[in-house]
Amino acid sequence: MKRILILLALALCSLSASAQAPLKVLAIGNSFSEDAVEQNLYEIAAAAGKPIIIGNMYIGGCTIDKHLECIEGDKPAYRYRKIKDGQMSEKWNFKLSDAIADEEWDVVSVQQASGYSGLPESYARLGELCAWVKAHAPQAKIIFHQTWAYSRTSNHNHFPWYDRDQLKMYNAILSASGEAVKAVGITTVVPSGRAIQLARGTALDAFGDDLTRDGFHLDRKAGRYIAAATWFETLFGKSVVGNKYCPETLDAKQLRLAQKCAHRAVRQQKRAR
Repeated sequence: MKRILILLALALCSLSASAQAPLKVLAIGNSFSEDAVEQNLYEIAAAAGKPIIIGNMYIGGCTIDKHLECIEGDKPAYRYRKIKDGQMSEKWNFKLSDAIADEEWDVVSVQQASGYSGLPESYARLGELCAWVKAHAPQAKIIFHQTWAYSRTSNHNHFPWYDRDQLKMYNAILSASGEAVKAVGITTVVPSGRAIQLARGTALDAFGDDLTRDGFHLDRKAGRYIAAATWFETLFGKSVVGNKYCPETLDAKQLRLAQKCAHRAVRQQKRAR
């Protein structure tokens, strides 16, 4: 019954938003963009009366350098998932050149692979990736997706780079990515990493291992919702607190706490500019 009521509410919101042009968002990412934009973001936006088209170009563990390698060789190396009108389509062996031309994207996000996100030298070619996006989608605003630190017990093979210290990794991500976006002129950061860190140590921490399902990917109950809520507020400049969409995995109290973590992260990120 709860799911039926949610779907009816989303349908009514979608009708009211039908006269608006959808915000078209493409993520050039990996499994961390999959965690953040492929679940919940469309529904949160619909509940707010904000139409959106979401594209995600995915290669597992893909770094900035790997994206550039695929661009330079025009390689059909991606899985392209697209959410439009609430329906997801998926194409394998897809080229980034084809994805960037698929829609007149309003927003294109870039990011670093999770383990490399706290290493300043890993961002050396970020400007090249941004230049390619500007050349092929000049109308789009380029934003940066900030990833999250691993769980305290993670066995990821990159975690030793940070002495297996979650807080050290988190601070390194903030520092390295913050300097990198300033260097290339990106003014908008989606602070998923901040939001997840803020939620850790709260009642939401009961979900998964530090809000992860395997030590690094977000859990499917609360973690993914928090990241999506952070994306929503960053994209639309509208507080997510009070948004009526609630996944079945959360109760009302947990939903509000998750929303507050996302909202607080966006506010902190703005002050950190």
